Amino acid sequence: MVTEQRPVSRLGTVPPRVWLALVLLVLAVVFILQNRQDAVIQLFMIVVTAPLWITLVACTAIGILIGALIGRRGAKGR
Repeated sequence: MVTEQRPVSRLGTVPPRVWLALVLLVLAVVFILQNRQDAVIQLFMIVVTAPLWITLVACTAIGILIGALIGRRGAKGR
């Protein structure tokens, strides 16, 4: 009896949550690239003018950091 061996694809071994994260990352990058005008940022009494894409990158990085910190805390509790 001859058995056929199908080529193993590494794409099939990637979990769905990784695909979702990649899609969200691509959407975030596209959103950032489409919003490059200047923005006025006011936090309490501090006023800063910066390109909107820098503000969006900073907010995305802060969100990733918060998610990582919450994820680690949740993993320790299990």
